[in-house]
Amino acid sequence: MIQVKDLNVDSLQCTITFVYEDQQTDSKILEKMKAKKVFEGKSGQIFYRTTNDLNYEIFVGLGKYEEVERNDFVNAIAKAMKQAEKLNVDNLGIYFIKVKELCTGATTKDIVEGVKLSGYKFSKYNKGKESYNPYVTILGAPKEKAGKMVEKIAEASNVIDGVILARDLVNEPANILYPETLAERAALVGKESGFEVEILDKNEIEKLGMKAFLEVAKGSIHEPKLIVMRYMGNPKNNEKIGLVGKGLTFDTGGYSLKPSTSMDTMKSDMGGAAAVIGTMQALAKNKVQKNVIAVVAACENAISGGSYKPGDIIGSMAGKNIEVLNTDAEGRLTLVDAITYIIEKENVEKIVDVATLTGAVLVALGTEITGVISNNDDFYDELLVAGKRSGEKFWRLPNDKCFKKLYKGDFAELKNTGGRNAGTSWTDNGNDCTPKGGTGAPVKTLYELVVKHVCKHSK
Repeated sequence: MIQVKDLNVDSLQCTITFVYEDQQTDSKILEKMKAKKVFEGKSGQIFYRTTNDLNYEIFVGLGKYEEVERNDFVNAIAKAMKQAEKLNVDNLGIYFIKVKELCTGATTKDIVEGVKLSGYKFSKYNKGKESYNPYVTILGAPKEKAGKMVEKIAEASNVIDGVILARDLVNEPANILYPETLAERAALVGKESGFEVEILDKNEIEKLGMKAFLEVAKGSIHEPKLIVMRYMGNPKNNEKIGLVGKGLTFDTGGYSLKPSTSMDTMKSDMGGAAAVIGTMQALAKNKVQKNVIAVVAACENAISGGSYKPGDIIGSMAGKNIEVLNTDAEGRLTLVDAITYIIEKENVEKIVDVATLTGAVLVALGTEITGVISNNDDFYDELLVAGKRSGEKFWRLPNDKCFKKLYKGDFAELKNTGGRNAGTSWTDNGNDCTPKGGTGAPVKTLYELVVKHVCKHSK
């Protein structure tokens, strides 16, 4: 539990104080520690001591005031909470502090995030590792802002609960979480949070003509489920935002088998589905006045005598035929039908598709930046602004028309992978201007760069 309250700190087992490196404090103890370089408030520094009444004081450095960003603050909170957990503290206070780029409400939400996420553990199957959930009081907050802060605590708690739900779903093993049980979990979340959930079985999916989705699913003993979630927070408005989440509860790669060294983490290939289910929970619990439809095509990509194979030509709900070159490029096959469904059956115009695609994006951007491909500049800009508010980073990848020719099939309209190239210096495809082989890129651009460059010391 997190509350805002002015109370006697003697009733707390621990207090947490955040300190800037370049700002003086009213604490003689802190200034002495700074002078002796015991604790200077540098970013990442942490120091704790026992008070006269055998309680604890934890001091956490934030670095220089002008350089602190919201993620620095959230991480500092998490670091302090980890220390409190080591000290077996279950009743603590956090002194409110002004962070340069954040208003009071945003700072409050960040405290909630740092407190709740730092204590997260997936302990369902390991009873010795329970999550850390102490009683937390925010101290020294502006009195005139207290009411608003209470509202922000409630809102942020529901959002972070959505994050925790997504984490739990991703962490579940595939023998526990498969298409049917994922659908059941979504239905339960909808019932408890206040949004509608419709689950379509294999026969209903077949009637819709979702052939690409079904091809990926047919190698598994677990039948596919199409999970449709509807939250109508503003029924008077016709606009609906669509969320589509990739729902591969396990991905072996099919006959294009994945290496065994990375196979165990393929239970996480439904991370997109987990994200949209968690988002729907947060929206419904906070009674957000927007209309949102979310769709998950849940299945496994398994191997059996009935699995789809490289070289197969399969259909799709959109009526396009697709040549399968790689059975491990399966997510896009399920998603193409899910996106077609949400457009045609739910009349959604703006869609965010969340998926664990592809290994190349991970290599390019790492684990902290999400790659984005968008065909709408304004909607992408909205996403960027939302990411800055939430502290999550995104990077736009190109969506140029030159990519379309890579997906033209030899024996069908489309193929499910564009193949691998050595970069722009080489082409396997060629065209009228550039035959197969070296392209000469980027000589023209380098020439123009040098010619047009303005030298600083030129007269």
